[in-house]
Amino acid sequence: MNKADSPKVKRESKNKIRVDFERTPLLDRLRARFLNAYTFKKVLWYLFRFLLLLGVSYIILFPFFSKIAASFMSVSDFSDVTVLLIPKHPTLSTYKAIITENGYFSAMANTFLLSFVCAVLQTFVCCMIGYGFAKFKFKGSKILFFIVIFTMVVPHPTLKLSLFMKFRYFDVGLPGFGIMKFLGTIGLTSNTSLNLLNTNWPLWLLSATGLAYKNGLFIFLMRQFFKGIPDELEESAYLDGSGVFRTFLSIIIPLSVTMMITVFMFAFCWQWTDTFYSSLFYTTSKNHLLPTIIKTPASLTEATSQANGGLYSSAITNTCGLLIIFPLVILYLFGQKYIVQGIERSGITG
Repeated sequence: MNKADSPKVKRESKNKIRVDFERTPLLDRLRARFLNAYTFKKVLWYLFRFLLLLGVSYIILFPFFSKIAASFMSVSDFSDVTVLLIPKHPTLSTYKAIITENGYFSAMANTFLLSFVCAVLQTFVCCMIGYGFAKFKFKGSKILFFIVIFTMVVPHPTLKLSLFMKFRYFDVGLPGFGIMKFLGTIGLTSNTSLNLLNTNWPLWLLSATGLAYKNGLFIFLMRQFFKGIPDELEESAYLDGSGVFRTFLSIIIPLSVTMMITVFMFAFCWQWTDTFYSSLFYTTSKNHLLPTIIKTPASLTEATSQANGGLYSSAITNTCGLLIIFPLVILYLFGQKYIVQGIERSGITG
């Protein structure tokens, strides 16, 4: 047989096998297709993977389900040993007391203003710094970038006292000689420093200068993203007469929208749930932020002593936490796609 005839023979053999298979009874065809070792192994693998994912999901989600169920329970449900997850007397009294007595909506408005401004400032500042590290070569760039990475591992409590004193006696200028001190020496003001505590200015200034919480991580993410952008795009813009700043605004920014949204969402969420800086810079109840609502409302104080083993008190605290993270869950539902794309394009997956 010639080699040129072999493909034709193979096609005719396959057609004959297919015709013979189609002429066999349906039951025999089903038995031949599904009752074999390959199908059995494939079904076992799919079943194992499904049960594994189901078990992992249960372990991760069960604490949330239990806290959500407990938030709708009444005091009598906590004293009833037969109640596990489904309340016998569901009520919204816990939510109502927290929202009305703890000032939930005013705290959410104040936290939104603080978190939104901080997130916007951090996004654009980290974007510019990351672009500079990725596209420009200058002396000391590696040392500066090492310092940026080092800020990610420095424990924040070590900076607590210095940050507090800096914004309690805030002044702009050189150490020992600032603008406020100079104005005080010439008699234009009686204050030699500014007290920025209990205002949003400390966090806004830290965000605007690239020194806020997790800014080292954001700069690293933006740098990794910009290193993946071809240099030819910028070179062509420079040949057309565009400057560095104009190239950054007209070409780089539109290409990095997804990554910027990712950084914005990270910065917004971390500032939203922050307790370290909030307790450091806000020493009075003037600025009512969301972490301050984690307390038992006055109308439920007596009921907490009647519940079994303080379970009702824990449920109230968990309900406060649910109310705090609920806006973030909504934000994540709309921004999940951008977070995944931003992390993938930053080049640090895996």
